[in-house]
Amino acid sequence: MPACPALFISAPASGQGKTTVTAALARHHRRMGREVRVFKTGPDFLDPMILARASGAPVLSLDLWMVGERACRALLAQAAREADLILIEGVMGLFDGTPSSADLAAKFKVPVAAVISAKAMAQTFGAIAFGLARFRGDVPFHGVFANRVGSARHAQMLEEALPHDLPMLGHLSSTDAIELPDRHLGLLQAAEIDDLDARLDRAADALASTALAQLPPAVTFEDDAETAPLPRLLDGMHIAIARDAAFSFIYPANVQLLEALGARLTYFSPLADEAVPDDANALYLPGGYPELHASALATNARAAASIRAHAADGKTIVAECGGMLYLLDSVTDTQGATTPMLGLLPGSAAMQTRFTALGMQQLDDGVHDILTGHTFHYSRVSTPLAPVGHATRAQSDAPGEAVYRRGSIVATYMHGYWPSNPAFAAALFHGRAF
Repeated sequence: MPACPALFISAPASGQGKTTVTAALARHHRRMGREVRVFKTGPDFLDPMILARASGAPVLSLDLWMVGERACRALLAQAAREADLILIEGVMGLFDGTPSSADLAAKFKVPVAAVISAKAMAQTFGAIAFGLARFRGDVPFHGVFANRVGSARHAQMLEEALPHDLPMLGHLSSTDAIELPDRHLGLLQAAEIDDLDARLDRAADALASTALAQLPPAVTFEDDAETAPLPRLLDGMHIAIARDAAFSFIYPANVQLLEALGARLTYFSPLADEAVPDDANALYLPGGYPELHASALATNARAAASIRAHAADGKTIVAECGGMLYLLDSVTDTQGATTPMLGLLPGSAAMQTRFTALGMQQLDDGVHDILTGHTFHYSRVSTPLAPVGHATRAQSDAPGEAVYRRGSIVATYMHGYWPSNPAFAAALFHGRAF
């Protein structure tokens, strides 16, 4: 069974600085010459972009429900065989969600370092740290790390408030020089932060001398028996994938699966007015921020014509969330400005000021069993199309996102985690699902 130093970075809530600290740790150890593998808990697309830049390696998802316990175990064992350090960034607060970050840390016995934002806080820091460390006895606890500390005296007060047996792992000062900027769906994409590497280097410098920067204890990860290789269900298929600032919500594990199933992948940028390759058998339009780039997408005639031609030829289009919005007649922003889109799906989308859906969901088309995934969006779609199916929510049978089909197009708000059901994923691209 492979063993590797491993640490789980969590917090009492979102917005505490988990990603900043995890990325700083990854960059620090990478600069020390170590191979670092970082995982993100839950269905996040944005944090992994930052973490991949910091670590120099793709960042995969770990989630006991969406990914599954067995697949999580296999991913961790593989990382332990290849890396000198494994870092796992949690989601929300340590005990939030079902399953939670705490469930994941306990299942694989990975020690937890809790990042607590100490801004506008003094001795209460100790109470929060005590609660995180003692709330569940099955969660291994490594210590606490203070973020956004105002001064040396402030740091001293925080440490003095801790129980004597609860380690203080260090602190970062409150400074805009290392904070990661965000917008409505979360952090900015890595490619949008011009000085990202400088921010990561400054953060790595700041924590290099802390106890947190020391290699954590080694964790042994149970290695399941070898699984049979995946059948080449997409052998010979050429799949074009839209990838740019407007379409970037792509799980690395999904890409790896398509390749393992035999597909040849080509990337193109609708924002750069690039065309879908003529010989592509299928097209994947992932989620992202088409609403932020609507005017450019509306004027990029070459990309639009190639997607319309692809659909007219009866070739498969799989569209998720933002990719679905691009196929509609129009998108309206929160100021009321409406921009025409591709017009391949009848209907329109309207952006909202608050998220309209959030949570784990799953699809079952009645033929291929369950495909897990999640939804998170700030828009509402109005369409005359009748859904061909609905996702269901992870914790209930309540209806989730609608699935629409028109000709060779299958579109939904739900982001599928395709390794959860490779046969379902292959059926989508063959046009045989729903």
